[in-house]
Amino acid sequence: MVIDVANKSKSAHVGSSLSCVDLLVYLYYHELNINEENFPMRDIFVLSKAHGAMALYAMLTHKKLMDKDTFFGYFQNDGTLPAHLDKFTNKWIEVSAGSLGHGFNIALGIAYGLKLKGDKRKVFSIIGDGESQEGAIWEGAMFAPKLGLNNFTAIMDRNDLQGYGRPSELCSYEPIVDKWEAFGWEVHRMNGHNFGEIIQTFKKATNEKPKIFIADTKKGQGISFMEDEMKWHYYVVTDEFKEQAFKELHQE
Repeated sequence: MVIDVANKSKSAHVGSSLSCVDLLVYLYYHELNINEENFPMRDIFVLSKAHGAMALYAMLTHKKLMDKDTFFGYFQNDGTLPAHLDKFTNKWIEVSAGSLGHGFNIALGIAYGLKLKGDKRKVFSIIGDGESQEGAIWEGAMFAPKLGLNNFTAIMDRNDLQGYGRPSELCSYEPIVDKWEAFGWEVHRMNGHNFGEIIQTFKKATNEKPKIFIADTKKGQGISFMEDEMKWHYYVVTDEFKEQAFKELHQE
């Protein structure tokens, strides 16, 4: 679905979207208490790395929380969905995001508000590793343990590739596990494309602290000529690329 809508819209960020698809599938089918019947009491999910918006739109459509006409109106003239998330386009999009580091902190604020009200719902957010070069991320990292936000879970989509190079080389954040632990978080690391490992890693988590799962991923995951290729941060999926991608996906 991501490849199809990227082709129709002639938009970029397909690589960033594909790196977080498996994480979204896990969250929406294993962790999040989200369905039409429980909307007022749903768990909250915020995609802070809004460059991956196509993946979230596809996930919501697959879960029948967004209709296909809305999905394929993505990034069209007079269309239905913008490149970055707009909360007013669909009730399941909790936060308008796109400015790096903002979605994470808004999600923390929601978690704090629920905590103050004694509301037991959980809050989840996917952040990017390039996004984690923003100072705002680390302000939030200090904030959450101090306030005992054990109702909050972050997942870092660590694909180690952004629009201008590898984050680990441009402004290194390693040792990333040690840094989050130093801020008082419960930290787990996992392969973000291995469902068995994701499930087992989530089972290890406690309910004592805010948690972050460092998910090692690949930009462009699933398409050989896109995987770990920096140009697919901005490249457009032409009809030729779409055909090549579909051939690979149908062979799996």
